[in-house]
Amino acid sequence: MQSDLNIILPEIVIAIYAMLALLGAVYTGKDKMAGMLVWLTAALFVAMAAWIGSTGSGENAAFGGMFIDDAFSRFAKIMILLAAAAILLMSQEYMARLGSLRFEYPVLIALGAVGMMTMVSAGDLMTLYMGLELQSLTLYILASMRRDNVKSNEAGLKYFVLGALASGILLYGASLTYGYAGTTQFSGIIASAEGQAPLGLLFGMVLVMIGLAFKVSAVPFHMWTPDVYEGAPTPVTAYFATAPKVAAMALLARTLYDAYGGVVGDWQQILAVLSVLSIFLGSIAAIGQRDIKRMMAYSTIAHMGFALMGLAGGGAFGVQAMLIYMAIYVAMDIGAFTFILTMQRDGQPVTDIRSLNNFSNSHPARGLAMLILMFSLAGVPPFLGFFGKIYVLRAAYVGGLTWLAVLGVIASVIGAYYYLRIVYLMYFGEEGETLDPPRSPVLWSILMASAAVMVIGVINLFGIEGIAQAAAATLIK
Repeated sequence: MQSDLNIILPEIVIAIYAMLALLGAVYTGKDKMAGMLVWLTAALFVAMAAWIGSTGSGENAAFGGMFIDDAFSRFAKIMILLAAAAILLMSQEYMARLGSLRFEYPVLIALGAVGMMTMVSAGDLMTLYMGLELQSLTLYILASMRRDNVKSNEAGLKYFVLGALASGILLYGASLTYGYAGTTQFSGIIASAEGQAPLGLLFGMVLVMIGLAFKVSAVPFHMWTPDVYEGAPTPVTAYFATAPKVAAMALLARTLYDAYGGVVGDWQQILAVLSVLSIFLGSIAAIGQRDIKRMMAYSTIAHMGFALMGLAGGGAFGVQAMLIYMAIYVAMDIGAFTFILTMQRDGQPVTDIRSLNNFSNSHPARGLAMLILMFSLAGVPPFLGFFGKIYVLRAAYVGGLTWLAVLGVIASVIGAYYYLRIVYLMYFGEEGETLDPPRSPVLWSILMASAAVMVIGVINLFGIEGIAQAAAATLIK
């Protein structure tokens, strides 16, 4: 029992912190503590990420295999915690100015982080669902944080209704899996699928994949994404696009390999179809968007399609490609959403793409940073995003899915249009009203750091390649 608690100690620490922060805020003035809690929570996330990265070793199982601590889960947890910390830091000034910085905000993100960390360490369908729902419940509330805003309320309601439907489908798939495998543990499920897997087990697998595809915004289960991204407060949208996507993609990989690894040929085809649909719908639908948050929603759908492409390639290299792609994607999206947070006119948020007309003349440094980020998101060499796409395309080719890699290249060319349109407007657009200069040094610093990473990271990917390789090797046994 003591060893089990040691394995889940990071999750316990963050959960206890969230409960103490909640009690402390309630009894000492509520929202007066909100700003301090944001910084404390971000600091805790960074400390936990450093702790996990420096002390974790080997493969450990807790509670009879229901919770797994290995290199794969540690890699995902570090990404989740660092992304959540960055989102908290970049959102503090923005949320305060809108009057939406309540003490519940950092507490909800902390509880969501516990859910995501549980997801990536799941070794059992019960653990999977507990972590997934803890994360999802916090996301529903965060989407509707601005109670006085109709779009925010609409975003929260749509996310909740569709999320509940996806959870029901996932639970039905889990019950079918249990019925045919006789266990909810991943190790038992994969043993029951050796040789000829029962048809009911395959149906269960498909339904579980549908539930998880909803969480990663894969087509055709993406319908909630544009409206929720547009309606939620911009920092919350940035959060949706980063940490939960890492958790959902890592959970999908762990579930497919640990539980359904005996029927790789069956789910590989499904992933390939989801990937193609996502990259093409995301790339084409983003072209017609006029709101930059909706454009980023479709961009997320396309990027999740590329991550699924790496996973569909199969094998350790496919998982490695997916992890590298997600790490680069998170860094790019944090920078892009930081720029969106700085888009203001007369102190009010602006999300219309046309407001960026001739932006570089009045704000050359921010314009250059956004140019680098847009080029990287488009996969233009020599920026870091190009190497992320090379990895997943190569994984598809090595996995025997040459047709998928070819379609990925075509979709990348289509998708480059809407990213380059932003650059065109900033540098060659018509003269118009200028946006306000950035007020927050934190936002300025994160934007410049993210753009610098896209350039400097091409040297050796900051060593992520080797770490991701080791993480993938632990998952593929």
